[in-house]
Amino acid sequence: MRRTVALLGATGSIGTQTLDVLRREPDAFELVAIAGGQRLAELAAIVNDFGVTRVGVVSEDDRRTLSDMVGAHVDIVVGSKGLSDLSTCADVIVNAVVGFAGLPVTLGALKSGRRLALANKESLIAAAPLVAQVRNTPGAQILPIDSEHCAIHQCLAGSSSEAGHPDVRRLLLTASGGPFRGWSKARLAEVTKSDALKHPTWSMGPKITIDSSTLMNKGLEVLEASALFGIEAERVDIVVHPQSIVHSMVEYVDGAVIAQLSQPDMRLPIAYCIGSPERLAHGWGRLDFTQSFSLDFEAPDREVFGALDLAYEAARRGGAAPAWLSAANEVAVDAFLNDQISWSGIVPLVEEVMDQYEDDPLDSLESLFANDANARRLAHGMVTH
Repeated sequence: MRRTVALLGATGSIGTQTLDVLRREPDAFELVAIAGGQRLAELAAIVNDFGVTRVGVVSEDDRRTLSDMVGAHVDIVVGSKGLSDLSTCADVIVNAVVGFAGLPVTLGALKSGRRLALANKESLIAAAPLVAQVRNTPGAQILPIDSEHCAIHQCLAGSSSEAGHPDVRRLLLTASGGPFRGWSKARLAEVTKSDALKHPTWSMGPKITIDSSTLMNKGLEVLEASALFGIEAERVDIVVHPQSIVHSMVEYVDGAVIAQLSQPDMRLPIAYCIGSPERLAHGWGRLDFTQSFSLDFEAPDREVFGALDLAYEAARRGGAAPAWLSAANEVAVDAFLNDQISWSGIVPLVEEVMDQYEDDPLDSLESLFANDANARRLAHGMVTH
């Protein structure tokens, strides 16, 4: 039987690569729903290409415009309510929505017992205690699309199924180091937007590219790994690996290390997540072991890249602290992309917001939204002053 797929965040980097995977497997998957931002022409093209009949857009104006483009036979839903509706309409829900806006998709898919192919780390990080409450829904499953966490998922295949993976000493998340690996603080003070958007390995959207340049992306991945795999953040380490061939590793208590290797190609983890337990035979990321290549590793410079320590501190405090970290960072990155603050001002702004966080156990959606709003309000205030 064909597996149905809802692709939410269809016009971004992960979305377009997911479409490439689906085009190559028309007998295995049926795309039944999509959602996107304001690239309405691209959404219309996907509707026509795949025969999609359900689409999510941001606003009523977008709905009317898209309806004129695709016809009345397409059901178009709006906003976060629309995302929630679409998150229950397929066998596999691909959450490629950017930022906190992806939360309705994560919760909706798990509550309805679907497979969630997760590329939206912010919703899991911010709402980890709430996500944990719905992960036990019969049929619910999270498979991570992030290359590092997908690698960990594969490397844990031989691990004990006991809670906390007691046979695992630590998880090792690899990082390319971003475009500024080895730079001094003085040199980083001169970073331009163009500099920060030039990732040395991956082609990604602007938000995650900036996060990679500050290493905040790696800090958020520590929180994500802890929530995904039930392993304390103190047992999740970062190692810089500029070739981006080893996508992450698991070190077991006996000293054995299992790693997942491939050329950097996001279609591999996407295909793994939507096709599991089968692997799609397309060879994305295949390595040629007849050719010489190097694998280099080094510790990150945590004095220069302070985002990592902020993430570990948020993990230590727990509760709503990761939600504050994610929200403040979204505001700071947006401000940088809109020329309101400098690159070197991103992490200090987040740190200043985190200094005002007061412990909250985060036991409800209402509490999450309130904490998210408070962190954003403080961050916006710092941007404008």
